[in-house]
Amino acid sequence: MIPRIYIPGDSGALALGAEKVAKAVHAELADRGIEAKIVRNGSRGAYFLEPMVEVATDKGRVAYGPVKPSDVKSLFDSGFLTGGYHKRWLGAPDKIPFLAKQTRLTFARCGVTDPLSLDNYKAHGGLKGLQNAVAMTPADVVSQVTESGLRGRGGAGFPTGIKWKTVLDTTADRKYIVCNADEGDSGTFADRMIMEGDPFVLIEGMTIAGIATGAAKGFIYIRSEYPHAVAVMQKAVEIARKAGLLGLNVLGSPNSFDMEVRVGAGAYVCGEETSLLDSLEGKRGQVRAKPPLPAHKGLFGKPTVINNVISLASVPVIMDKGAAFYKDFGMGRSRGTIPIQIAGNVKYPGLYEAAFGMTLGEIVDDIGGGTATGRPVKAVQVGG
Repeated sequence: MIPRIYIPGDSGALALGAEKVAKAVHAELADRGIEAKIVRNGSRGAYFLEPMVEVATDKGRVAYGPVKPSDVKSLFDSGFLTGGYHKRWLGAPDKIPFLAKQTRLTFARCGVTDPLSLDNYKAHGGLKGLQNAVAMTPADVVSQVTESGLRGRGGAGFPTGIKWKTVLDTTADRKYIVCNADEGDSGTFADRMIMEGDPFVLIEGMTIAGIATGAAKGFIYIRSEYPHAVAVMQKAVEIARKAGLLGLNVLGSPNSFDMEVRVGAGAYVCGEETSLLDSLEGKRGQVRAKPPLPAHKGLFGKPTVINNVISLASVPVIMDKGAAFYKDFGMGRSRGTIPIQIAGNVKYPGLYEAAFGMTLGEIVDDIGGGTATGRPVKAVQVGG
């Protein structure tokens, strides 16, 4: 059995030295004459442990982190290819407290799979939602999303099902699905993590949205500050198209849907949905007056669904497990899970996916571990 080593290619991990670690591992393998497969996975979101290197063993995956290039030789000396103990040893990734306590639905594959392997995606439950969607009527798909209680994850919290139904019920010769990936709020990185670590879940969610509303074309609008996410998404779209997930007759069904990646020009205002539409049309991004709403008159004057990355990436699990399953998480009118992005002066910065209902104190003190300096918390900036 050829050893399989997972080294994150996520932007956050790269900023912390993951590329240097990968080169050191490559060099050590060559020096020792060991044949192994290196998988550049996404990040699991525990950035205080990045770069986190994992190895697949007979007893499951074993994690080490944060790994420095200078640690690599001693890792091999410690037998890390079979899970041997080292000062950077963390054990099974899903047993790490920060990860073990999470409710991972949308981010279930982030850091686990090869982002650009469609076979790996399917092996971990991918495409089941789309397979169910193509066998249903558009109205039934919209009904499932509505009943799940899914709301916009970009900040406004507008019910996703209502937005989809409006576009479905609007007669037009052409409709569009637009994914707002211009992630600009301070300290946010959830959208980027999905695009870099599990791009096919976003493609699947957008395709389901197209089938549900009668739209045949989609656009992913990514901020220019995310070049790595742009590259990964572009490759994923090409792979999906070649595999028959995009284009004519999606998964052999009568439905047709295709998409393309568009890159913003750096204007912060284009994170607002109508400014984003102007930018997609080749204009200067400016906020449009409402009404008309984009659902009635959006991109190029046609009915348009505009959803955030996380909203669309949450759809596949709903269509796979059912509306009732998703709705069982959360509280009140806020159903499902939310990716909490913790940054700043905290002991455990990273992404934590949990059901709605956590208090600010739990997020900062329990999950974040309090301040990194050990001093009392004096202020918390809430965004997103």
